[in-house]
Amino acid sequence: MVKSITILPGSNRQGNPEFKESIELKMGNVISIVGPTGSGKTTLINDIELLSDGTTPTGRRILINNALPPADYRNNPSRNPIALITQHTTFLSDLPVHEFLFMHARIRNKNDQHVSELIQKTIDFANQLTGEPIITNSKMTELSGGQTRALLIADAAVICDTPVVLLDEVENAGIHRTRALELLRRHEKIFVFVTHDPRIALLSDFRVIMKEGGIAQVLYTNHVERDFAERVTKLDDVLGSLREIIRKGERLTTEALEGVL
Repeated sequence: MVKSITILPGSNRQGNPEFKESIELKMGNVISIVGPTGSGKTTLINDIELLSDGTTPTGRRILINNALPPADYRNNPSRNPIALITQHTTFLSDLPVHEFLFMHARIRNKNDQHVSELIQKTIDFANQLTGEPIITNSKMTELSGGQTRALLIADAAVICDTPVVLLDEVENAGIHRTRALELLRRHEKIFVFVTHDPRIALLSDFRVIMKEGGIAQVLYTNHVERDFAERVTKLDDVLGSLREIIRKGERLTTEALEGVL
């Protein structure tokens, strides 16, 4: 059983040592990885997903429960404790949604008697994050970017049921972020978000600051930032309401603006 993941430091893009201390991610933690574009955020989650053993360009090492992970975690998909939700979905097959989820459930060694139930739970979860519902006989390649990301998040939470979930810039997918955080927090896992979203960052337990390809700093969210997160959430909800009005093809009237402000 995975209880913690530890990131042992490596080096940045210039070959200089990065943040000197190891970083421990404990079960139930929500962590954000933040920094400018090109600062190494995606490289860090790739190191975690690969269970890096010092052989990647950064030289980082990843421990599970303070020990080197077994080779089976890397070599057997059904044993891999980490799910990565990436920005890039070109890997998706042309299978219908139902068949894609069924195949993934079988790879994860799910019992045949429970597969149909798991698939329905996954679809229900995903449809809470999207504007348009996902139709199970649609092909995976026919889904919108937001629907695809919502389905992959739901798949990671329900079918994969992995203890560690890595999410790369989910705010860019057009999904309902607040609802996603609420639903994900119901699952006792380690969630790592690569994000530019202040709302997600401030609702995290701590954030890892990236710079020049390396970890530069770790900031734990304090009570001032948690209070501020409520104000950021209200502002974000206002923008979200305006987006919904535009998506529905309606005009932004004075009355509509007053209603959300």
